[in-house]
Parts: sequence; C-alpha cells; structure tokens
Amino acid sequence: MTEHPFHAPRWLLPAELAGFSVDAPRRRRTVRDWLADTVLFLVALSFMVVNSEDTPYYAGAVPGWFHTVDPFVTLAACLALWWRRRLPLAVAGFVFVIYMIGDSASGAALVAVLTVAVHRGWLVSVPVALAFLVPSLWFSFSHPPPTVPWQAMAVIVFLMFVVPLVWGMAVRSRRQVVVGLRRAAEWAARDHEHRLADTRRAERARIAREMHDTLAHRISLISVHAGALAYRTAQADAGAGRPLDAADVGAAIDVIHGNARRALVELGDVLAVLRTGDEEPEPSDAGPPQPRIADIGRLVTDAEAVGQRVAVTVECAPTDTLRAAVQRTVYRTVQEGLTNARKHAPGAKVEVRVTGAPGEGVVATVSNPLAPGSVSAIPGAGVGLAGLAERVALDGGTLEHGAERGCFRLVTRLPWPA
Repeated sequence: MTEHPFHAPRWLLPAELAGFSVDAPRRRRTVRDWLADTVLFLVALSFMVVNSEDTPYYAGAVPGWFHTVDPFVTLAACLALWWRRRLPLAVAGFVFVIYMIGDSASGAALVAVLTVAVHRGWLVSVPVALAFLVPSLWFSFSHPPPTVPWQAMAVIVFLMFVVPLVWGMAVRSRRQVVVGLRRAAEWAARDHEHRLADTRRAERARIAREMHDTLAHRISLISVHAGALAYRTAQADAGAGRPLDAADVGAAIDVIHGNARRALVELGDVLAVLRTGDEEPEPSDAGPPQPRIADIGRLVTDAEAVGQRVAVTVECAPTDTLRAAVQRTVYRTVQEGLTNARKHAPGAKVEVRVTGAPGEGVVATVSNPLAPGSVSAIPGAGVGLAGLAERVALDGGTLEHGAERGCFRLVTRLPWPA
C-alpha cells in the first residue's frame, strides 16, 4: 500500500484517519485511540466517584434501591464505553437505560453522546442527544436543587449535552474533510498516472505508425530489387535472358544495401524510444527531421530506382505557412500509395499529384491501374491505410481510397488556412 505523507506519526492519528476511512465498520485502535479511550473512561468513572461521596439532594424523590444499584450499573456503563467505537448506538442505548436509573452515569452519558456525534451523522446524533437531554431537563424542572435557580440549572443541563454533541459533530466534520482531501489527492495522482499511461500508449501507437510507414517503404524496395535479381538470374540460367554482369549486380546491391542501411537506422531510432519503457523522454531528444512536401521528389527517385514508373506533379504554393504535421501527412500519403502500388500492382504506372494553396487546402492523390489476378509477393500487415486515416483525422482532414474505373485511388484532403 502506498504510504501517505502524514505530518504526524501514524500512531498519533485516530483510527479513522490512519485507516483512511471515516465509516469503516471495524478497525484497530491506534495508540492515540487507546489514550483517548482511557481518558474518557476515567472521566466517566470520576462522576461515579464524586457522586458517591455525598447524598444527592433528590434522594427522597427516587426509590431507595436506585441508590443501592447506582454504583454497580454506573460501573457497567463505564466499562461499556470500551466498545463505543465499534458499536456506538448500542453503547448509547445501554448507557441511556442506566442513566434513567442512576445519576452517577451522567459522565458515561456525555461520552456516549460525544461518540455518536463523532461516528454517526447529525440525523442520528441529534436524536440521541435529545433522548438524554429531555429527561434531564424535565427532572431539573420537577426537582430543582435548593441552592441553584432552576433557570441556571436548565442552562447547565442544556450545555452538558449540547457541548459534547457540537464537539463530536465538529470532530467528525474535520475528519471527513481530511479524508476527502486525501481521497481527492489520491484520485488526482491516479488520474495523472492514467493520463501518463494514455500519453505513452498514444506515443507508441504513433511510433508504430512511423515504423510501418518508413520500414514498409524501405523493405518493399529491397524486396523488389532482390526479386528482380532472382528473376533475372533464373532467366539467365534457363537461357531466356542474358547473364547479369558485374555492373547490374553492383547497382542492385548498392540499392539493396542503401535501403537496408536506412531501414536499420530508422528501426534503431524507433527501438531507442521504445526501450525507454515508462521513462519520460529527454527534452533534447528531438528525433530525426520529419519529412515534408519538398522531400516527395526524393521519395519518387527511390521508387524509380527499383524500376517503378512514377509520374509526379506537385503544384503547391510555397509551404512556409503550412504546418509541418500536415506536410508530413502528405508525404506519408504518397509513401503509402507508392508502397501499396509496388505490393499489389507491380509494374503499373503510378500517378502522384499534390496540389494546394492557402485557404483552399492541400490535396494529395496517388492512383495506379488495378492488376487483375495479380498476387503480391510482398506480405503486408494491412494497417497502413488505417494508420494513415488516423493521421489525417488528427490533422482535421479526410481520406478516401478504393477502386474506381479500373484504378485504385488514394486521396487525402487536408486544411491549409489562409
């Protein structure tokens, strides 16, 4: 269990605060509780000792056996106070019955009223206090002491039960405030932890999308080149084509090596972030520069290097006022379209068109003819378009994709404020 930063030692707190619950049905007493119970027991017992020294002024108004049993029942009422925390109402009822018999139990009655006010709400504690107060006022009116005016006696009796009632209600209210503040602090801490966990999950999902977008592109380039080498080698062995010379093999190996190296670097960047676990990233970890619309030309060059036919048109106003996140989404749209075309329509010509201006938005379109009956040799996870759709939604745009008139079209529309 998480320890709370108390300003006082735990043993000096009441059980309600040490156990972090005002209304817990049962709890162990703390050292402070034992001291308080002992003091209240001795205070209740002192009323019996003081009353036993003198004959009360109302001795003739009550049966004689009242005085005989008074010390014994008062002692029983005082002993019952040790169970007041666990059974406050039962103890108060027991003390009330004894209080109706012997006046020496007035000390135990005060403690009982205080206990009910501390451990129960005012809807319960006020009727209990009135149950003790009304008979006491009636007796003071009907049998006033000879040396004290009945008005003064009524005030004394009234305060005798109202003071512990108000005191107990104040103690309960303060404890509830303290517990409420501590619960609110715990809930705030848990909410902060949940928000941190959600942020980390969102960041890892973003990293997973980046991994798919970058690695899928690089690995598809490697797969196409390796497949071309294998195909031309098989054709040469079968006598259906010319053998590969050193220049052909070297060029293919250079492309494969370059893309493999870039894929490893990008994978290393992603794994470096994932290995941090639950630690917060350092502010200095800015990461590699994010791709922009100006980088689309390099992306097309890499695709053409593996034999992919691409026609690209970029008709955008200067992108100085276009957010970097939107430019990255446009770049990822083109990258995803080229990757999917290599996978599902190898050899087909791909048309890339990016247009936009401030106030009109930016539109990125990638289209390629469908290849009926062709089966991709490159496996895919099928999450590229889903991740791209999430990117576009976060940037406030729309994504459309599907077959139309024998072509597969991928269209992204994103805002570009004026």
